Amino acid sequence: MRARHAAEGARRAREFEAFVAGAGGRLLHAATLLTAEAPDDNPRARRLLTLVLAHTYACWGRLHGEDPYNHARQHLATRFAHGAWHQYGTLTRTRPTGALARLTPQERLILVLRLYEGVAEEQVAALLGLPSERVHTICDRATATLLHPPRKRPAAVVGAKAATS
Repeated sequence: MRARHAAEGARRAREFEAFVAGAGGRLLHAATLLTAEAPDDNPRARRLLTLVLAHTYACWGRLHGEDPYNHARQHLATRFAHGAWHQYGTLTRTRPTGALARLTPQERLILVLRLYEGVAEEQVAALLGLPSERVHTICDRATATLLHPPRKRPAAVVGAKAATS
């Protein structure tokens, strides 16, 4: 009996190691996008990934045919969403500097799930408890913010230069 439990534990550990080897990099990248940290300096993303992988390992035996990547991604999204409002705008933490730093945590979450992970709008809405139309609007706004960033300096007034000459 004891040998059987040990063999099952070893098999479970091997399966989980294979899962992490295959999916860990992508999950880390998603977490880095969510936290808006630089890819080479992402302690919050690594902490988030560690918590997600620990939870996934604890649930590993109960997945029963469920996609472990989908399970981990859902936990990543909910864990980020749950903790993001504690960190957003706090002066004691460093401000995000990554490519998605201009977006709010909710915009980052929806954009990453929709565009990077390819999750359907209805699934994102169900996961976050929002109407599909709201998810669509937030995703469009976040995309527009990234594609059309604000100017660094205000545009010069054409008539002002002629008046000073």
